[in-house]
Amino acid sequence: MSTRLVPMSIKGLMLDPVSNSPIVVLKDEDEKFFLPIWVGIFEANAIALQLESIATPRPMTHDLLRDTIARLDAHVARVVINDLRDSTFFAQIALVAGDRTLELDARPSDAIALALRTAAPIFVVQSVLDQAQTISPESAGGEEQEEKLKKWFEQLGPDDLGKYKM
Repeated sequence: MSTRLVPMSIKGLMLDPVSNSPIVVLKDEDEKFFLPIWVGIFEANAIALQLESIATPRPMTHDLLRDTIARLDAHVARVVINDLRDSTFFAQIALVAGDRTLELDARPSDAIALALRTAAPIFVVQSVLDQAQTISPESAGGEEQEEKLKKWFEQLGPDDLGKYKM
């Protein structure tokens, strides 16, 4: 199993037109491929709020976690989507507290929501990318790349990409 970590960022959130399930789409630095992950509605909302810089009147769960980590004089060093088993992604949050690094198991959606709130980098293990059905813009077709990719995403259903769950 490859342990090479590929830096990723969020390309965006979209709604699966077939199942109405939210999908968070990660991209590599060069935008050579995209990794769709189906997530829960609450996690998608937490990610969207942070992406849009929308403040809530009271702390959301991921805000509470961020604040707790900070008050414990710790920080999130990175999040890593580190496994894919039975069409389900797994992640770990690397939490640094003093001279200790703790690896906490998490759902990718929660790890991503926390990474956004703490400005922590997001990585995907290369073997997960190799195993997952990533999307390449070149496979999307002709016209203007961005518009074509968007149209292509809209036509995909869960069976086209695999039912990757949070």
